[in-house]
Amino acid sequence: MSSIQVDEFLLALRTLTKNPVAKFRDGQREAIEVLVNDKARVIVVQRTGWGKSAVYFVATHLLRKQGLGPTLIVSPLLALMNNQIDAAKRLGLRAYTINSVNDLAVGELVSLLDADAVDVLLISPERLANPEFSDKVMPLVGRRPGLIVIDEVHCISDWGHDFRPDYRRLGQVIGRLPKGIPVLGTTATANDKVIADVSQQLGDGLPVLRGPLKRDGLALSVLDSPNRATRLVWLDKNLENLPGTGIIYCLTQRDVDLVAGYLINRGHKVSRYRSGDDITQEEKDESLRQLLDNEVKAVVASTALAMGYDKPDVSFVIHYQSTDSLVGYYQQVGRAGRALKSSLGVMMRGSEDKDIHAYFRNGSFPKEEVIAQILSVFESTDGPLSTIAIEKQVNLKSGAIENAMKQLHVEGVVDRVKSKTYARTLKKWVYPKDRVEHTLASKARGADEVIEYCNTTECRMSFLVSHLNDNDLSSCGICDNCTGVKMTANFTPIEIAVAQVYLQSGYLTIEPRKRNWDNRNIPTNEQLMEGRCLSKWKDGGYGDEVAKGKQGDHHFGDEIVNAVVEMISDWKLVERPKWMTCIPSVRSGDLVPNIALRIANQLGIPFLQIVAKKNLTEPQKVMANSAHQGANVSGAFTINGALLDGPVFLLDDLVDSRWTLTEVGRLLRQSGSGNVYPLALASTQSGDS
Repeated sequence: MSSIQVDEFLLALRTLTKNPVAKFRDGQREAIEVLVNDKARVIVVQRTGWGKSAVYFVATHLLRKQGLGPTLIVSPLLALMNNQIDAAKRLGLRAYTINSVNDLAVGELVSLLDADAVDVLLISPERLANPEFSDKVMPLVGRRPGLIVIDEVHCISDWGHDFRPDYRRLGQVIGRLPKGIPVLGTTATANDKVIADVSQQLGDGLPVLRGPLKRDGLALSVLDSPNRATRLVWLDKNLENLPGTGIIYCLTQRDVDLVAGYLINRGHKVSRYRSGDDITQEEKDESLRQLLDNEVKAVVASTALAMGYDKPDVSFVIHYQSTDSLVGYYQQVGRAGRALKSSLGVMMRGSEDKDIHAYFRNGSFPKEEVIAQILSVFESTDGPLSTIAIEKQVNLKSGAIENAMKQLHVEGVVDRVKSKTYARTLKKWVYPKDRVEHTLASKARGADEVIEYCNTTECRMSFLVSHLNDNDLSSCGICDNCTGVKMTANFTPIEIAVAQVYLQSGYLTIEPRKRNWDNRNIPTNEQLMEGRCLSKWKDGGYGDEVAKGKQGDHHFGDEIVNAVVEMISDWKLVERPKWMTCIPSVRSGDLVPNIALRIANQLGIPFLQIVAKKNLTEPQKVMANSAHQGANVSGAFTINGALLDGPVFLLDDLVDSRWTLTEVGRLLRQSGSGNVYPLALASTQSGDS
């Protein structure tokens, strides 16, 4: 029997929802009673929209009345935190969050906690790794603990579709809690395997309250369309005919920009939401607000918007590319139809999907040799090391180093002493080879299951929830397989050509480097000017043609020549370069000089092949980070012959780190050239994937 009157539970719920006749949904009261009455741990697996936040806010209200400390909610959903704070305040709870975009300082939070003026504290898992936060805030939380909530708890599991290393710290935090402190883990997407793993990490034998996952009214369809341009046309033709507002998911930042840009050019009201240094939090917040207020038809988003966006009337979710797991797909398509009788989920499949999935999968765990190289640097160095210092000593990508340091920090092998600076601990490190191999194999299997989903003739909803171990496997009656009504993408060549032209006009900027590879400033009069790149490698536009010319034909066709000339003509240059030169290569022969000459001829300017390589260097593609890439080409080139007066175009076929262009541009400026404007046919930089 409950130790708290039933009316008190219900009163708290009705205050939260501002609904005087609100009732608990199946399972909500049971979860609250485990937390409030038993002070125990529980995992709740319920579909999106069921009301998981109501469980932990009602429980917080009641536990605070019993004298427990503030509730700590750990969530990866920065975009959702403001919504959660508003919901908490409706219940009269004093809720705060501290993150990279708000103004609350650690010192202010410490004062509030000291005064017991915090009921709910929302943080990201990464905040637990912050030395100032862990040293000043966590001791106060631990001194008088309250409810611990792990939102999106599947992120703890290696087997989860969205595993995050920082979540592993939560097991350590919870392991230090005294008995009688309730813990709640919530997720909408976890199969039996993930739940078993999470339960083991949080405490064997945890009760799991699982609800039905089947989504009534959500009509699922699949559209096979390998060509990016065809998918763009489908979106253009169908978007305005779809009811309500929705989300269009893309796998990469680049595709988010391409899809959003194309739809805007075609007159659609859409916004974009993705991660990346070139998009501000204010822009992302505004995109979500516009969708929430139905000011746009859709938000084009990366998986940065995969979890927790609180808009119950999203009527469609379209995937421009297929997901890498069915669990992840359920998480994303589950944004649709939470408060609607009918909604739509469309998964498109592109020829590029497999490569993108493999890229992200292979980067999800640091390799054993990567860890070994990094630890060897610590062994040969006294004191802490920054990631930049490590980068100079090992030929590893900066992202790989940061990922490895995060893993090592979580495992206690290093301590984080300040931002991106770590000190080695005495803990011995043994690479978890079996766990990594099994996890990667599981992720690969997840991608195969998506292919099975796309190819199945069964009911798509029952196929989907069966992989989440749901019990209700009855047919939905509304998916494309159940109705026999398939989506098609049959368009005229002219319609597809319009989209193809757009894909081929997405020029990229080549930003000039201002600091050398050894961190010295590059003199202003030796820097490159801002340049242009025709395409992204294998981007569905000219990037495909560049790849074909470099890897297959060993010759760039006239189509690429004409495209570069058009790119230059569209470029609003203050001064027009009077001649052209190019980067030489001992491996590709005359491939670049040949196209440079043809471009120069069309522009009506001279081409001078005056840059020569004096030292045989390793290919830049085997140099993993900026320090090694810069050092690899430093001093490797020379200028042979007289230069022409005035500014110059400097052409290379591919651009990634920009160090080769930077080094040759510096030599040209030192030799008396005018401003140097870099050009490239395709970018192979992976940072925007």
